[in-house]
Amino acid sequence: MIQLFLLHSPYGLMTAAAAIDEGLLGGAAQRILVPTNTAAVPETAHDVATLRRLAPLRARFDRVEPLDALIGPRHPTRWEPDEQDLPMLERLLRRAWGLGDAPLELFVQSPQVAPARTLMALFRDARIGVIGDGLMTYAPIRARLPRQVAERVTRVVHADVVAGVEPLVFAQTGARSVPLPPAAFGAVLRQAGEAVPDPSLEALAAEPARTALVVGQYLSALGLVPLAEERAMQVEMIDRAADAGVERAVFAPHPSAPPALTAALAARARERGIGFAVLSGDVPAEHVAERLGATDVVAGFSTVLPTVRTLYGTRVHAVGTRRILAGLRPYQNSNRMPATIVDAMVRAEYAAPARMRRLVDAVGYAMQPQIMAHLRQPAVEFLGSLPPDERERYVPAQRLCRLGLPGAPAPTRLQRLGDSSGGVGRLEELRLTVAGVRRRAGRVWKAARGR
Repeated sequence: MIQLFLLHSPYGLMTAAAAIDEGLLGGAAQRILVPTNTAAVPETAHDVATLRRLAPLRARFDRVEPLDALIGPRHPTRWEPDEQDLPMLERLLRRAWGLGDAPLELFVQSPQVAPARTLMALFRDARIGVIGDGLMTYAPIRARLPRQVAERVTRVVHADVVAGVEPLVFAQTGARSVPLPPAAFGAVLRQAGEAVPDPSLEALAAEPARTALVVGQYLSALGLVPLAEERAMQVEMIDRAADAGVERAVFAPHPSAPPALTAALAARARERGIGFAVLSGDVPAEHVAERLGATDVVAGFSTVLPTVRTLYGTRVHAVGTRRILAGLRPYQNSNRMPATIVDAMVRAEYAAPARMRRLVDAVGYAMQPQIMAHLRQPAVEFLGSLPPDERERYVPAQRLCRLGLPGAPAPTRLQRLGDSSGGVGRLEELRLTVAGVRRRAGRVWKAARGR
């Protein structure tokens, strides 16, 4: 058995490395890392194939075979060959990577999109596993995959940073959840953080001060919020840090964040009378929090928040999550589950793991009601137990109404006209009736004119 790992993020690589260390992936004749850079602007991303900091993690694998060099200049997320070409491509890849006829197990991130989806279909006999990439893993898959692909997914390996909650991706097909002990993930995270000394981080660590780490996500680049709103959210993060009683805020910006954003945060820190520093570079934010002994970490809905709380017991603050949840379109947007988990984890109502799991299951059903149909009854029971404001915080009235869930408002007259009757809405039924009458009238007119 040869294991292939198609990975695109440092978090995913750390998860895979820790799982190997813990012996969670079983034995393999070879383990081959197939790194890929899926960022829209590759130069702004931390490339797992070349980042020096990740060299000790890449050493867990027998070989490294970068995908991008093989399929370039095609961008990995656009690599969607015709189905009829897949057998030929499998032969070519087996030859290029020296796989021979050996049985394969393919581990991927983001299985719903290329290039992962392409390799899952291409290696048509391979067993498939999913390597978690933070909180995205807890969301259901966005679209049904062909049965011959989905039924080969056997397990989902993930850092266990949301206690008591299992990922929903491929839960509908019975894929086994393989939680990675936090201590094992933390050990790999520390190894990556210490692999290449960062003078800026060490200089900050040498100046003892009660510190908050503020993590930027650059949500406007994803089209989730306007740039002005994101700037206001991050200024609010500085306020949250100051209110927590820290002496210094250290800002870890997204690589794509414009300098003007950093300037606005520095000005706010001065107004609040706390120190301010910017720490760019490739040190994982979780390790930065540990190295600085941060008492608080502030972010939007970054996976950093549950990770540092689980690993180090750090106090965390989520800013703007309710606004994000209200504004996400469509409802099934993949960012909804991370935003839901982070929003809930800082609220006392969801401190119990069982209650958090019920929320995740309910939101997962509301996101993908057909794929997650087995969760309908638990979703009905949980949502029915919530007061209206709490229910609509996570599943808005329009979605409740569309899915026939508890708390849905009574339909308006216009909505009743659009309701399904025999599979066709009444307005659509009327339109089809009028179209039929016109066609019949046209035929009568032609017959009367002898045409």
